[in-house]
Amino acid sequence: MQIKHIIISVLLLLFLSSWDVEDKPVLNISGDWTVQLDSTDIGLKNGWQNKGFAQLMKLPGTTDDAGLGAANKLKPGLEKLQMSHLTRKNSYLGAAWYSREITIPKKWKGKDLILKLERVIWKTNVWIDGNEVETEQNSLIAPHYFNLSKYLTAGKTHRITIRVDNRKLFDISVDNMAHAYTNETQIIWNGIIGKIEIEAFDVVRITNLQVNPDIKEGKVKLTFKLNNNSKSTDKGILTITAINKKRKTAVESLKKEIRLKAGQSVVELDYNMGKDVKLWSEFLPELYELKAELKTMKNESQIAVDFGMRSFLKKGPVLTINGQPVFLRGTLECNIFPLTGHAPMDKEGWKKVFGTAKNWGLNHLRFHSWCPPQAAFEVADEMGFYLQVELPVWSLKIGEDQKTTDFLYAEAQRMMDEYGNHPSFCMWSMGNELQGDMTVLTKLMNSLKAKDGRHLYTTTSFTFEKEHGVWPEPEDDFFITQWTKKGWVRGQGVFNSESPAFNKDYAASVEGMTVPLITHEIGQYAVYPKIDEISKYTGVLEPVNFKSVKEDLERKGLIAKAADYTKASGRLAVILYKEEIERALKTAGISGFQLLDLHDFPGQGTAFVGLLDAFWDSKGLISAEEFRQFSAPVVPLLRFSKAAYTNNELFTASLDVSNYSETNLKDQEIEWSISDNTAVIASGSTKAAIAIGYNHKILDLNESLQKVSKASKLIIKVNLKGTNYKNQWNIWVYPQKQAIDYGKVVYTRNLDEAYKQLKAGKTVLLNPDWKKLKGIEGKFVPVFWSPVHFPKQAGTMGVLCNPAHNALADFPTDMNTDWQWWDLTVNSTTLITDNIIGGKPIVEMVDNFANNRKLASLYEGSINSGKLIIASFDLTGDLDKRPVAKQMLISILNYMNSTSFNPEVIKNPEVLKTILADQKEKGKEAATSIYK
Repeated sequence: MQIKHIIISVLLLLFLSSWDVEDKPVLNISGDWTVQLDSTDIGLKNGWQNKGFAQLMKLPGTTDDAGLGAANKLKPGLEKLQMSHLTRKNSYLGAAWYSREITIPKKWKGKDLILKLERVIWKTNVWIDGNEVETEQNSLIAPHYFNLSKYLTAGKTHRITIRVDNRKLFDISVDNMAHAYTNETQIIWNGIIGKIEIEAFDVVRITNLQVNPDIKEGKVKLTFKLNNNSKSTDKGILTITAINKKRKTAVESLKKEIRLKAGQSVVELDYNMGKDVKLWSEFLPELYELKAELKTMKNESQIAVDFGMRSFLKKGPVLTINGQPVFLRGTLECNIFPLTGHAPMDKEGWKKVFGTAKNWGLNHLRFHSWCPPQAAFEVADEMGFYLQVELPVWSLKIGEDQKTTDFLYAEAQRMMDEYGNHPSFCMWSMGNELQGDMTVLTKLMNSLKAKDGRHLYTTTSFTFEKEHGVWPEPEDDFFITQWTKKGWVRGQGVFNSESPAFNKDYAASVEGMTVPLITHEIGQYAVYPKIDEISKYTGVLEPVNFKSVKEDLERKGLIAKAADYTKASGRLAVILYKEEIERALKTAGISGFQLLDLHDFPGQGTAFVGLLDAFWDSKGLISAEEFRQFSAPVVPLLRFSKAAYTNNELFTASLDVSNYSETNLKDQEIEWSISDNTAVIASGSTKAAIAIGYNHKILDLNESLQKVSKASKLIIKVNLKGTNYKNQWNIWVYPQKQAIDYGKVVYTRNLDEAYKQLKAGKTVLLNPDWKKLKGIEGKFVPVFWSPVHFPKQAGTMGVLCNPAHNALADFPTDMNTDWQWWDLTVNSTTLITDNIIGGKPIVEMVDNFANNRKLASLYEGSINSGKLIIASFDLTGDLDKRPVAKQMLISILNYMNSTSFNPEVIKNPEVLKTILADQKEKGKEAATSIYK
């Protein structure tokens, strides 16, 4: 029987190799076209429908590629236009005419001839020899098709003219921010990208094939759309075969006789996938190609589509893939492709995106207010990614304009027809943060559900609409939100207001949730721009925003600090993203997270929120291997109450494991250790069964910290032996029995007193009341999203210091903010030190890139014959309960009492009266920002 099966498979493959969709009769009409811009719409009046033009350009391509349109004249500067987003080198909005001659093969006589323009913004009209083709097309997310059968003659040469108008047609977007139509990320280009071709078909043909898998029954339901342009009804034979693309094995063919009606018709039938069917998932992305051939007496038609045998469902509040729980580790893709200004139309471009995302431990991408092209789905299918796709809409006025609503229905149908078979197409949202008439969205969503059950649906990816957005809409399959009616489900709302704790989750916020919940756009922590990235912008977009920051730094003498600004702010973002992700993983009842963003978003005010740049390249802030420690199918998770300890305390923690791999981990050995930079303080191991899903309290740790005799950073490591799964966390331990010895240092909170003591040659620690100081409100978290887009926020981006500075010799720290800095930063005011001449900062704060001021919280200098340190964080209140502040004070005093304390002269000491004035303006330091 096995030999017979092999022989049948070989014969089937030989039969199928006799035709290949890649050998289909196609006339590729890409190449040189003539082009004429028509911003004043005179082309129709002047008869451009049947003429060539003087200007040549390549299609596929855009007018930006060709250097057509208005050239950029914007010069660098920290102003709104320069800093809003990347700048087009050449911009054009309006109609453009493209024309060339084509010769139709003689053998195409009697064929149906279909023109395909794979992707266009926004409306297209076509003429053949001056005769307008009947229809016009307006899709943003699917190919534009035109039936040219009545206009072309086999064996003859014709002129084809295409008019593309990229002006806005429907009200799909607030401020043109929906990513299918925007200059914020992609650009509002004019042209045609992707495939530009005419395909010849017999007059009886398969126009569309949809494959609906049923893994329980081991079969697929096939829906054929047929078109019969012959003059009579006819019988036909459908031959159907599925081939496993990886294994090159064929499923037994099915032959079915059908009767063809005149015009359009639909045929549905079931196809058995056999006993050895392979399922598709992130772990084993098994793909099938289904080939169908329709033969009649005079005509034949072939079609081939890829599909996967998978079931992506909800089971209460849990997402499942083929019956197993799944946790989405995702980021957004907002049409960010800086070289071209549009998405890649080939698989190679998408391999960079998905390959990088996979390397960084992700299994999910959300396409924010747009739908990617065919190539993206093909790569996601092959790599095993779960995609959330959205209609091209981000509107606050849903339901107000019927034409827009009709357009969304049409786009949804096109998405279903073009991309619905892809197993990676798992989730479908009607759009981003939609507001307006929510019943219109529900009706639209339900119409899609009724047509296509292969995806899970939600009305919107979060909403600020009143009385919505805090709990799922009644018919949502899943719910995307940043909060519920019971509380936050992302740390961005609490990290600055609550002291660091690593035993937190969002269980209380999701209690009672009846559908899977995915956290919305977590992160959004700004990172200082990487100035050396400027050289990478060799395409159609000019990084005027980067250049503006660079020139400002050069003018202020700060350019040498740019790399450190990026590194320090970026490493702060790393620890925040880590805790964001781990809190989501710790919450039974959350089914995934969607970052905003793993890579930079150079639009909407220049949002450098990524650990990768806009090209999906690492910024060097953390390696992919380190990131996978907390973003992987299996993640060890440690619950402990705080970051800072004294050495008379116990370190108490419990270990959980998030296991969303494909198997249970039976009898898994787990190793752990606590160490400083020289030795292991404690270690151990245990064995445990780790089931698929969330595993709570596998191990308890209760370890004495008495061995830590000096202020130290400790690293707790957990390793699942024999696997690549591991994780680690930092804590800080300080000696409890330490006396504060001021020695020769005069401590004061008053500037006049400080001047007096300095004049007398004293060593002075000036620690003004931070609550009264003029300056910037102290923050632990960095700028949210963008200081350009949201200017009225306290706008710093974290600590920058030299850990080797003697003032920090007894205060263990890296060069950047970590969790031990929380107390000091939130109980502080950041000083603006631009006008100080001389002295040096010991602890700087990185300013936001819309201002680029010199900021400090710890500054040293000498005045007259005295020596001074200014500390603008609280070094007095409740020091017995604030070990970090106490340790900072001790470290500063030890330095000031040492012979190494010889600070540079402050040449204009009177300026301190202005800097230390009692006029703190909380959150208003951005008064000079570009959004006034």
